[in-house]
Amino acid sequence: MRVLLAEDDDGVAGALTEALYDNGHLPARVRRGEDVLARHRQADLLLLDLGLPDLDGLEVLRKLRAVSALPVVVLTARGDERSVVRGLRLGADDYLVKPVRLAELLARIEAVTRRATAPAAPAPRIVRVADVEVDLDARRVTVGGAEVRLTAKEFEVLAALAARAGTAVSRQQLMDEVWGDAFLAVSRSLDVHLTQVRAKLGRPEVLTTIRGFGYRFGD
Repeated sequence: MRVLLAEDDDGVAGALTEALYDNGHLPARVRRGEDVLARHRQADLLLLDLGLPDLDGLEVLRKLRAVSALPVVVLTARGDERSVVRGLRLGADDYLVKPVRLAELLARIEAVTRRATAPAAPAPRIVRVADVEVDLDARRVTVGGAEVRLTAKEFEVLAALAARAGTAVSRQQLMDEVWGDAFLAVSRSLDVHLTQVRAKLGRPEVLTTIRGFGYRFGD
């Protein structure tokens, strides 16, 4: 996989580049946020540090999400809850805090790779609940006939529920399906993405929280 690494620390970048290459990936390192925005189309995944010299990494992520669904793994020293939540809300697929164990980083990258290359789920292909329509093949969501723009991760969360419309889906199932491995998934990542989906749909009644278990899309 072509991995674009946005990291301004030469030591960290060198170690990550070597590790990625040794594990079968094709890394390309950039130092600035503007370089990310210029070169993202040449990558299959972005490893994004937030402390870049020209643009804050969260601003880079916001601009990127306006034009691309490229999978993004944030890798940063910022471990405060506000930064984590903002990163996930802006569309990061995963958020890791430095220092991170190499094995965990590679596992997270592999999980994102599986999701990006996995075939589409079987029928139902188009799911309708009230005036909300989820097209699983086209990865398109409309509400009242108007298209709603979701990030790649937000769509995957909604699609996992829509594919089982009317059925209760546990949090464990959702994290395992959307993040690739429930062991690696961060529970609050799911909460943040579901909150964003609800807000964008503007139809809170179609997504039901089942206390102590999980969620249901539709009746």
